[in-house]
Amino acid sequence: TKSFVRGVGFWGSLIAVVEGEAVLAGASSFPALGDTLAAAPGKGCWWNGSRCSVSTVQDLSSATVLATDISFNGHPEKRRGWLALADAAALSRTWGDCVGYLLVATGRAEVMADPVVSAWDVAALMPAITEAGGVFTDWEGKATAFGKSAVATNAALADVARRILAGEPPQEVA
Repeated sequence: TKSFVRGVGFWGSLIAVVEGEAVLAGASSFPALGDTLAAAPGKGCWWNGSRCSVSTVQDLSSATVLATDISFNGHPEKRRGWLALADAAALSRTWGDCVGYLLVATGRAEVMADPVVSAWDVAALMPAITEAGGVFTDWEGKATAFGKSAVATNAALADVARRILAGEPPQEVA
């Protein structure tokens, strides 16, 4: 909503079907970009009607990493992890909001990290990431859209990105 209110096109309408904490399906529309994304477990991830997948980038030094806001107010430990990840990556960008997850699901970025989210921010995007071949967890590594934080990655960088975000020095995970 902050992007929308400011007239920035990095926003979307997100709809998830959930049962308890299981996300059964998710659909997202990004009107300013002309994009749609839909996925359900076992059914694949679809971007504008075509099957999509996360990138195959295997080296963090070639990766694009995203975050919605790097101030990480009230979470200095997460900010330190993000800065280490950003330093190790080829390119880091902010103002990601839900568009960052779209970029990971469609192979145009490798990591999207949000230190604080609500289920309504990411539940629709979790099946998109996983069905596109990526990994979606909270900051602690639990596969959930209900963990109050979110990290979405391609499969190749999932472990290294999460270790750096958790505070391990980048040289130890290379």
